[in-house]
Amino acid sequence: MPMTEPQAAASGGMPLPLLAAADLQDHLMVASNDLERLQRLLDDASETLSSHFYAATAQLNDTLRLLSTLPDIDHGALHTAMQDLAGAITALQFHDMATQLIAHTQKRLRSCADRIARDAMGDDDEDGSTIVEDGPGRPNPVTQDEMDAGSIELF
Repeated sequence: MPMTEPQAAASGGMPLPLLAAADLQDHLMVASNDLERLQRLLDDASETLSSHFYAATAQLNDTLRLLSTLPDIDHGALHTAMQDLAGAITALQFHDMATQLIAHTQKRLRSCADRIARDAMGDDDEDGSTIVEDGPGRPNPVTQDEMDAGSIELF
């Protein structure tokens, strides 16, 4: 069977040994599974943060309404707290960015693992031709590397 370009590039012209290919494929799949677990952790943290954020906002709004009936009390600190809380929503946007990056990386890892399996074990078996989904076309779906209010570019 002729050697593919990835095989030649990875091994300096020699085909990748089957055991090494299987080991590399396993490592890629473990990394992909770790990213899946990370995604679940981020989802849970984001849900918890969101629920606390909305509860705190509701409490502060109720307090502001109550204080508006008492004109002698200064509400400045409470308005500042509301602005600070509104600024915290930027941190929730981190979840969107992280989710895109994790999905992108998972797709790339799975594509690499599938290609290694196909190249090392052959393209055909008793079940038919091996199907390898192409990896992502773009190198990175998220261009942001810091979190500032108003600086999120999701697509």
